[in-house]
Amino acid sequence: MVSSASFFALVEDDLEQLSDNLVNLVGASHPDLAKAAEHLFKAGGKHLRPALVMLVSRATAPGGEPTPRHRRLAEITEMIHTASLIHDDVIDQALLRRSQPTVNALFGDKVAVLAGDFLFAKSSIYLARLRDLEVVELLSTVIDHFGEGEIRQMMQAFDTKLTFEDYLEKSFYKTASLMAHSCRAAAVLSAVPEPLCAAVYQFGHHFGTAFQIVDDLLDFTASIETLGKPVASDLANGHLTAPVLYALQEQPELEALIQDRFEQPGTFERALDLIYQSRSLELTRSLAQAQALAAKQCLEALPPSEARQSLRGMSDYVLDRVH
Repeated sequence: MVSSASFFALVEDDLEQLSDNLVNLVGASHPDLAKAAEHLFKAGGKHLRPALVMLVSRATAPGGEPTPRHRRLAEITEMIHTASLIHDDVIDQALLRRSQPTVNALFGDKVAVLAGDFLFAKSSIYLARLRDLEVVELLSTVIDHFGEGEIRQMMQAFDTKLTFEDYLEKSFYKTASLMAHSCRAAAVLSAVPEPLCAAVYQFGHHFGTAFQIVDDLLDFTASIETLGKPVASDLANGHLTAPVLYALQEQPELEALIQDRFEQPGTFERALDLIYQSRSLELTRSLAQAQALAAKQCLEALPPSEARQSLRGMSDYVLDRVH
């Protein structure tokens, strides 16, 4: 099994500094909102997105040394990600995140919504202070995509006519967009040529898509202790992910169960049985593998370095989570 420590080692000190800075960045002007936001900062996440930013920074910056602007970009990325998680949990009425109570479970929906807004606003201020118009546009686009992804997810709930193209677009808006745009932003701050900026953007796009597909697979295969939230919670909420879409192609009975929103006793359990009886989990794993391979191929545009090798290792680690 690929260890996350192997690729985090290069940016371990960066991420430790980031964790300390995040608490300071949210400030104390609104203690209740800051306390709610800090709850997720300290909830045991791996800081995968800022790790991507720091590794791309080390792979592209002159001499392999990130600047203070690169480090601030990594912090902004984590603030934006955390804000989106808080809002997601309110929308889904989720009670667990990373095996910990969600912000809305601890503080209520109103405080959670305000805490998410608070983090988006704070991140926007620090983003503007980077004084780079393209980077501002890149990260602002991510926030727009979060909204688009949530709207699509809401409008497409329990829609058995959802296509794989629809699913992949929603996955981009909700997950891969932040990774793709923040990777490009790191390269922009390094002032590298456009082909390298485009390559790391595509890496983030494919990496983020693979990451989301694996998450969707784990929703059906991981235990509640591993997942940190109830198993098959996406299906229960009507969010049709790759395993469900593949199963629909093999199990005609599944369509009616989903369209009826599992209102009859035992229908949700029957739907799970049909999914597990199909080849959907195997096909979903193959889809994730294809995206991870595409991500690694994008890295060939970067000059050889320890950081590039760590980025390749991250792509392997994403897939390894399902074994």
